Order: sequence, then C-alpha cells, then structure tokens
Amino acid sequence: MTRAIILAAGRGSRMGALTAEQPKCFTRLHGRRLLDWQLTALRGAGITDIAIVRGYCADRFDEPVHYFDNPHWAETNMVRTLAEAADWLRAGPCIVSYSDIFYSAETVRRLAACTDELAISYDPDWLQVWQKRFADPLADAETFRRHADGTLAEIGARSDSVDAIEGQYMGLLKLTPPGWVRIEALLAEQGAAADKLDMTSLLRHGLARGWRIGTVPVAGPWGEVDSADDLAAYAQVSFDHVAD
Repeated sequence: MTRAIILAAGRGSRMGALTAEQPKCFTRLHGRRLLDWQLTALRGAGITDIAIVRGYCADRFDEPVHYFDNPHWAETNMVRTLAEAADWLRAGPCIVSYSDIFYSAETVRRLAACTDELAISYDPDWLQVWQKRFADPLADAETFRRHADGTLAEIGARSDSVDAIEGQYMGLLKLTPPGWVRIEALLAEQGAAADKLDMTSLLRHGLARGWRIGTVPVAGPWGEVDSADDLAAYAQVSFDHVAD
C-alpha cells in the first residue's frame, strides 16, 4: 500500500509575515490552507496513511496523521527532512510532497502507478505557470530534459532558452524502498554536505550515478507558492477537480 509524506519542516522566509507565526503550508489559497489542498488530493487518490515531517512551528500541527520531526530544520535542507521519514521509506512505496504546492488527485494516482523505483511529476506546459509568477520566467526556471523513453535526462541547471526546457519538476515524487536505499547510500557518501542538499541537486547526483528516474506529467491544476505574489497569480486557478 502506498503511503504519503509531506515535507513541512522549513519556514518559507520568502513568504514574509505570512509565515511569521505559522508553517508555510498553513498559508491560505482559495480560503483553505495549502496543507488542506494536499491532504484532499492525497486522500482523493486513495492514500489514507499520511505523515508530515515537521520543524518550524511544529506545535501548530494537529492533523490526525503520523508525524516525524526534523529538530535541525533551520540548519538543514529538504533531503535531510525527508530522511527523518526513513522508516516509512524503507518499508514501502511513498508519495513525497513538498508542503508549498497544490495538485490534483489524478496527478497522485498517475505517479503512484509509475513502475520506476524513483519517479517525479512534472509540468510540460510549465511556461504558462511561470509567466503568471515571474516577469522573466528564466530567472527561476531550471533545465528539464527527458530521454526518448520518458526517463529523466537533465534537471536543475540554469538555461538561457525557454525552448530548451521540456518541463518543470513540481515538488512531487514517488520513492520505493530500493530507490530510497540508493539515496541513503548517496547521503552517506556526502557526509556533512548532505545537510545542505536540495531535492533537485539530489536528482542531479543520481543521474550522474546512472539512476533511472521516471517522469509523470501533471494532470489538472497545480502550482507552487513561494511568495505572496504567487497567491495572487493563482487567484484565477480553478480547484474544482483537485479531489478527482
């Protein structure tokens, strides 16, 4: 049975006053917290066993889910937060979600159905989203290229051409126990440097080691919230099918 892990340890300082006294995933979009949209999509996809990895403002969480904690959230990055849920990652397949995104249940279902040991969701029509969020989409967008068989070929570098970017990683991925074993081995090699490793850097290290990483296109609405401006950018997004 597939479980889900939401990575919610960081503060999200770019949100300013919106996260001064609450976790980033408590930010409201269309009247509901980002966390509520995530839980709705995950449960809509049939996932009932859900964990949240807490850190900043950990005492604010009261959802009836399982909890892991990253007590060093202020000094570490996303991958160390993920490692706090290692018990689940070793035990069975897990959908792993950033806490500052929203997405549909159908995207979760597609990702869960992917047979690769490690797979990520992505948006092939990313430019429409990035043009709403940024005056210059290339100021934030990163390279994303796939092999002919649909597996990941490149991710996480800067690009000076929109046409050279085939999509954008969404912050939603699937890990199986064999995939997690590879990640744990990489973290052991990295030593203390692993504390600062972000997810796209991890994926890039994996590609350099020959990992096969599946890619699954998004279905339905999705977005990433990094600033108050992003909330305004998504004001016209329909959330009618998040649970479908």
